[in-house]
Amino acid sequence: MRGMLSPSLMCADVLNLQSEIEALDNLGVDYIHLDFMDGKFVPNITLDASLIRAVKSVLKNMKRDIHIMAYEPQQYFDRMDIGEGDIVAVHLEACENVRGVLSIIRKRGANPFLAISPDTKAKVLNDYLDDIDGVLVMTVYPGFAGQPIVEGSFDKITEVRQIIDNSGKDIILEVDGHVSWDLCHKMRECGADLFVAGSSSVYSKGMKIDEAVNKMMELIK
Repeated sequence: MRGMLSPSLMCADVLNLQSEIEALDNLGVDYIHLDFMDGKFVPNITLDASLIRAVKSVLKNMKRDIHIMAYEPQQYFDRMDIGEGDIVAVHLEACENVRGVLSIIRKRGANPFLAISPDTKAKVLNDYLDDIDGVLVMTVYPGFAGQPIVEGSFDKITEVRQIIDNSGKDIILEVDGHVSWDLCHKMRECGADLFVAGSSSVYSKGMKIDEAVNKMMELIK
């Protein structure tokens, strides 16, 4: 599988979101990463559900990659207009009935992903391999951009890759957290397929968005 890119809207210029989305949409980018937080599961609030819904109406080529950092995430699905083509990642740690939430996502025509925080062991994924289309491995603690990568993240990516390969299933491995110019290639070598790019790469200061996207896509190909 070729490497795919998902720039994080949380790191974009908040005063020019539509123009930045449209620029990415014209550069061959696969997904736009949309972080939703409830202020409870993580101590922060970023994009709200109405904005995530609105993004859908301006996309032509990209698809939404929605990462919900909230307890009982299914309560927000209608407000976000979850549907065909969306990736929807929910946290194992935030759902009372994980398998039920993943089933709701699939019934809406979206692709269910299971997100795991740094302190969650990779082996828990074995219980959900029949229910998911992807795994989102957090290489920083969820909630804030600009954090350093958590120690042991490369080993965890490698372990998740092995779990997926041993299952024989077509499951995407997504990574989120300090996906920098220096580290993304190693993440790719460890088995990552989809890369959430933020302040340490695509949105780094002093580089035009088209130059940054092209550089990242070359590094993860």
